Amino acid sequence: MLQRKIRPMKPEREVIEAPLSTEELGARYRLICEDPLYANIPGKIELDVWGRTVMSPPSYYHGLIQGRLGRRLAALGGETLGEVPLATPTGLFIPDVAWASDDFIRTHPRDRTPLTRAPEICIEVVSPSNSVKELEEKMTAYFDAGAEEVWMVFLRSKTFQFYGKEGLLEQSRYTIDLGGLFD
Repeated sequence: MLQRKIRPMKPEREVIEAPLSTEELGARYRLICEDPLYANIPGKIELDVWGRTVMSPPSYYHGLIQGRLGRRLAALGGETLGEVPLATPTGLFIPDVAWASDDFIRTHPRDRTPLTRAPEICIEVVSPSNSVKELEEKMTAYFDAGAEEVWMVFLRSKTFQFYGKEGLLEQSRYTIDLGGLFD
């Protein structure tokens, strides 16, 4: 029988043999953040569970809606976070916008990158390049990391979907005026 399983011959780790832990993803991400070669790359860089980089180029409209969401979320108090890195057991993801309560901010040091606990609200501004599978994976990761709600903002249809851990919600539990967001 043909042997097809790769087994490194030396005890040093030469290949990734299992999905990376949250800590390993965080360490890899910090190296990327400190590397000057990545300093001027437009867009966000995420890592899948195997440590591979996933890059998303920004668009003007996407950024406009992110900014508007941030201003609307300010009405809740707490802090609005733009593209905050979040290491989860299934990858390092970066919600387009997030909202964190004052309590969350107090209990998470500002020098911690990436976070390992999700802010209360994580928002994905959906791009045409996103897949349903990718969005579902991110949503699951955000909830597994402690998010209370995940919002999906669809630019083309100009609609929102709000999710709680129990599934699709009729509306967000957080009172916020999103009227005219797409105008």
